[in-house]
Amino acid sequence: MTAAIEKNLLISAVAMLALAAVTDYWSRYGQRSSVASTYALIAIATLMLALAITVRWIREQQGPFLTLYDVLLSNLFSLGLICLVVYAVAPLLRATAVIVLPLFVLLGLWLLSVPADAVPLPATFDNSWLWLHVTSGKIFLGLCLVAATASALLMLDRFHLTGRNLQMTIQSAQLDAAIWPVFALAFICHSFMLIAGAVWAHSAWGSYWAWDPLETSALVTWLAMGLLLHARVTYRQMPVLASWASVVAIFVLAFLTFFGMPFSSLAPHKGII
Repeated sequence: MTAAIEKNLLISAVAMLALAAVTDYWSRYGQRSSVASTYALIAIATLMLALAITVRWIREQQGPFLTLYDVLLSNLFSLGLICLVVYAVAPLLRATAVIVLPLFVLLGLWLLSVPADAVPLPATFDNSWLWLHVTSGKIFLGLCLVAATASALLMLDRFHLTGRNLQMTIQSAQLDAAIWPVFALAFICHSFMLIAGAVWAHSAWGSYWAWDPLETSALVTWLAMGLLLHARVTYRQMPVLASWASVVAIFVLAFLTFFGMPFSSLAPHKGII
């Protein structure tokens, strides 16, 4: 019975996200503003995802860590929550919803298409460092998503590929300036994710680092972020298109690290990120 409740909550959440995407499009390209409705729908969808996680957690007696279904479910919730917080703190970044919401819908449809079977979490894995590792990783991915979608919007705007109404809402200089604090904060969270993950791994199976595909991909992402931030600070006149494209590319790498590498890795922590 709880599995059916969980499924219905997920279907409803994805439907709310799809409706939010339509409402957001209407608010930008239509004749009236419905911004409040868009964010109310995102909040409802995020709440439904939280309830679905709670139902699953109670039934399985463990958090959503190991399977692709678990990773998609928990990250869709955390991405929605982080975007809501960012949009509340920095209204200028709300323009990114035009890309973020369709991406959420695609993630939701992917979630609904994968098996929901649970895999037992080994007792040695369950400690406080696991929670710190996973939480910092989810915050990193959410912030990186906002920075990347803002960069993508600016690239589209530069090539006049956005509609006239959306162009009017994009303030290029201000949006570019807003990207980098978010990206820098994402870098800090990624750093903590690597540190917490190494300590957790040592306590779980006695090794800080194993150079498996997941760990290597996460490290490459961190190095790329560090190099880009260094270049941004060092070379003030760095071409904006190159910097925006780099942010988008780094998010793509991070996305593959979260949703691809864990399930091709043979490491003991397969699936946990």
